[in-house]
Amino acid sequence: MSTDPSPEAEPARVAAPAAVRGFVALGNADFRFYVAGTTLALMADNIEHVISYWVVFQKFHSPALGGFAVISHWMPYLLLAGYTGGLADRYDIRRLIQGAMLLFMTVSVSWGVMFLTDSVALWKAMLLLVLHGLAGVVWLPASQVLIHRIVAADHLASAVRLNSTGRYLGFLVGPAVGAALLLLLGPARGILVNALIYLPLFLWLMRAPYGRRAPGDRGAAPSIRGFADVGATIRLVAAHPVLASMTVLVGAASFFVGSAYQAQMPGFAHDLGALRADFSYSALLGADAAGGLVGGLLLESRGWLVPGRATAYVLAAIWSAALIGFAQTHAYALAVALLFVAGFTELAFNSMAQTLVQMHAPAQVRGRVIGVFSMSALGLRTFSGVNVGLLGQRIGIHGALAASAGGLLLVCVLALLRRVRRLAPVAG
Repeated sequence: MSTDPSPEAEPARVAAPAAVRGFVALGNADFRFYVAGTTLALMADNIEHVISYWVVFQKFHSPALGGFAVISHWMPYLLLAGYTGGLADRYDIRRLIQGAMLLFMTVSVSWGVMFLTDSVALWKAMLLLVLHGLAGVVWLPASQVLIHRIVAADHLASAVRLNSTGRYLGFLVGPAVGAALLLLLGPARGILVNALIYLPLFLWLMRAPYGRRAPGDRGAAPSIRGFADVGATIRLVAAHPVLASMTVLVGAASFFVGSAYQAQMPGFAHDLGALRADFSYSALLGADAAGGLVGGLLLESRGWLVPGRATAYVLAAIWSAALIGFAQTHAYALAVALLFVAGFTELAFNSMAQTLVQMHAPAQVRGRVIGVFSMSALGLRTFSGVNVGLLGQRIGIHGALAASAGGLLLVCVLALLRRVRRLAPVAG
């Protein structure tokens, strides 16, 4: 696969026919099974958070443990995603994903046993939180590589967008299902049932016809040399304008904002007049995820927004502006609308960045490149809690979110101005 870094190569490689005919990736039966199983697994991930966080809070009433839960979820991506991406290049990705699903199920069952026996201890909770984070970092790079193997190259944009939409569907439905299981079955039985939701993807992968190598890949995958590979892959990404710009974009979005504002949503809800855990508060929680879900469906069905670097940065700038507006508004209806816009644009620029990285990553090291991309996109979320959370402790959450989103907006504007200056002589 060519790795020509010239900017002119980008539109021809990513302007896929799938952008015209919506949901084209769903014509592939294997992809239908895959995206359904992945959506269920993401839903189960969120269900586990709802149930386990509630019990742990009731048991320990520890904000520090809540902070540890966030760090243990994202830090593995920062430290290990580059390495686990290399595993996806070298080993059977079906078995890597199945291993991650088994680890997820083991964690859920372990929570359930602790709840049933009333043996919850701080060290046990911390261990399970770490194991959950490790399962995620094994799963994600392998799952992204598998998309590339299931669908044809001209259907990749559709597949990535649909997979991202499934992710938002899991985020949107998971908390509601988790709350229902908690209410109807109690925490112990609810989280044991949750372990079964990972099974469909695990079982499908037992017979899925995708092994160690993709059909079109030539040559042997390079051996894994430990963390030295991570540095080499970072240098490869930095030398390729498309890979570098998209990795910088998602990294800046994660570093400055990430999902930290969602953890502060009770405070925003209080200031907007939603003083109780009623529909008003739920609407704020769901508006962002709903925007992502609707955005994925509309973009896929209408074929809007052919992937491009400039378009991705513009969408990220709109996301930043929507969050600045949300942070500053005192009108509840406007806040919900801005969160919806934020969800829409976040899905759009993230799925676009993923598509561009998948299309331009050299086939032999695709897993490694996706691993580095995941380090940036997810690992740097570890620090967003500092920008929004700790800064919010000093200047208030409204000012902290506005300042953090403003930092991302500045990055987007500078990147777009740089691109305009680079292309100006050509246009003239």
